[in-house]
Amino acid sequence: MMEDIQQITSFVIRCNCIEVQEVTGKKLWRIKIKHVQGEEEISVQNLEDMLMYMKRVLGE
Repeated sequence: MMEDIQQITSFVIRCNCIEVQEVTGKKLWRIKIKHVQGEEEISVQNLEDMLMYMKRVLGE
């Protein structure tokens, strides 16, 4: 019988609005993601890139 193995992966996410476009009102973001266990930190500009990084770390 295979035992369930619990794996905890933690991220710290900081989102800073760096600009709001006058004409469209679109917000530009600087998003920093830190993988706590791996002590790696990256910066991205959108939620899609943030999720891609997190999925890569999680092995998804």
